[in-house]
Amino acid sequence: MSETAPGDLREAMNRVRLEVGKAVVGQDGAVTGLLIALLGRGHVLLEGVPGVAKTLLVRTFSRAVGLDTARIQFTPDLMPGDVTGSLVYDARTGEFEFRSGPVFTNVLLADEINRTPPKTQAALLEAMEERQVSADGVSRPLPDPFLVAATQNPVEHEGTYTLPEAQLDRFLLKLVIDLPARDDEISVLRRHADGFRPGALETAGVSAVVTVAEIRAAQQAAAAVEVSDDVLGYVVDLARATRQSPSVQLGASPRAATALLAAAKAWAWLGGYPAITPDHVQTMLVPAWRHRLQLRPDAEIEGVSADTILTSVLQQTRVPI
Repeated sequence: MSETAPGDLREAMNRVRLEVGKAVVGQDGAVTGLLIALLGRGHVLLEGVPGVAKTLLVRTFSRAVGLDTARIQFTPDLMPGDVTGSLVYDARTGEFEFRSGPVFTNVLLADEINRTPPKTQAALLEAMEERQVSADGVSRPLPDPFLVAATQNPVEHEGTYTLPEAQLDRFLLKLVIDLPARDDEISVLRRHADGFRPGALETAGVSAVVTVAEIRAAQQAAAAVEVSDDVLGYVVDLARATRQSPSVQLGASPRAATALLAAAKAWAWLGGYPAITPDHVQTMLVPAWRHRLQLRPDAEIEGVSADTILTSVLQQTRVPI
């Protein structure tokens, strides 16, 4: 896409929302979150109870952006090599060769990621941060673009593990998928009654509406969105406010601040803004930081949530004019 046509590029990315809507009902916010993560070169954690179309959402999004995708069903017996690949002995050559795992793709659907032990979850750390896999002293780059879209059930569900802080920190956004509204649920049932099959997205007419070249150009354009010193100071003040909250044991880190900045840039670019405003920061604060705060045990017992704390922080932090 030509650099002289930023509006066309933005329109192409926004068409993804309409395309996903052919198969997924009532999840516009989650689709936008996936777009923001893709533009911000980040990853997304989708949390919701079983049956709210988390997996279908990711599969449909992958098809709409025209990227190669792979799915891993995380289970208690999954091994790190099942994710990244491993060295395999070749009897013909008498040597070990590396066989790539499913992580070597553009969009990795890590389904029910919190149903596998932390050791296997950690297999994704290098891939998500450095976009490479190291084995036998050799670093192998992952495809570009690369996005991990992980789903998880709420942590209180049976058979789940709590994701380690280092793993959570690799996700740009955590999106909570709620149960659909009544009208949306009726629409879902109508589609199924009319023959919609989640395993056959082509029957819903979902197809790629952007190219890899357009995605890369959009990523560059989003990264180039301007940010003033006042807005940078606002992000830092918000981070420092989380650290001073009496309910928080571990507040937002400098890495969390850079994640919020990247998300706000992508959100501003999608809306056609040349620079980030405080509104963009405020919109992205909760999804960018809700999984990064570590609450004090007494606050958790009292039912305090990270979302509540972040909402309070927004209300109490001075907004630059």
